[in-house]
Amino acid sequence: MDLIAIISGFGIGAIVGMTGVGGGSLMTPLLIGAFKLNPAVAIGTDLWFAAATKSGGAWAHHRHGHVDYRITGLLLAGSIPASIATIALMHFTGVTKGWASALTVSLGIALLLTAVTVAYRAAWQRVALRLERWLPASHQRHLTIAAGVLLGVLVSLSSIGAGAVGATLILLLYPRLPAQRLVGTDIAHAVPLTLVAGLGHATLGHIDWALLAALLLGSLPGIWLGAQLTKALPERLVRTLLCVSLVTAGLKVIH
Repeated sequence: MDLIAIISGFGIGAIVGMTGVGGGSLMTPLLIGAFKLNPAVAIGTDLWFAAATKSGGAWAHHRHGHVDYRITGLLLAGSIPASIATIALMHFTGVTKGWASALTVSLGIALLLTAVTVAYRAAWQRVALRLERWLPASHQRHLTIAAGVLLGVLVSLSSIGAGAVGATLILLLYPRLPAQRLVGTDIAHAVPLTLVAGLGHATLGHIDWALLAALLLGSLPGIWLGAQLTKALPERLVRTLLCVSLVTAGLKVIH
């Protein structure tokens, strides 16, 4: 099983390296389907996987000056309290069948949302530029914090949303933000959010540490290879395959 986990980590890492998204979106369904983890443990394990794999990317973007820390801070002002509150609610109510059902539905919805954001990435900016006319700059601060709250709840319940969904929300609120800074800001926000949510799930006993170690061992060379493959494979083909995988996984989880 360790070898299968290493190979799985390698495959997910390659997809992340090729597309920049898809790690959490594909890892959690894989943990549920292939490794037979219950949804709560799959989500908790994936949160730690995301925090570890994205840390290197966040540091690289920081060194290149690609992180807008004002936007990151506003997002975290909403997402961290929302994540803590969500985990606290799970603690106080207990991990019942009702919560398991909520986690599963949240996971399926998050997968489908991610597929939409990946498929129509270019269209989101056009929508955002139109919304800019109706969105006063004075409202950006509050809307950014609100977006953080949404991401905090979604990530804590499903482990998905900090990547593609987060980037889309940033794009809608800041359509003129350069692409490199959008990606860097999104990753910089994702690392502390997934870490806080992961710590919360760890207190609930929702982590398979041995499996996590094997997945991380495979993911590092996978990310490197995926980054190299981006030069050879058409982006549209890669994103189409990713969207099909996300929709299939989302519908399977919901049903």
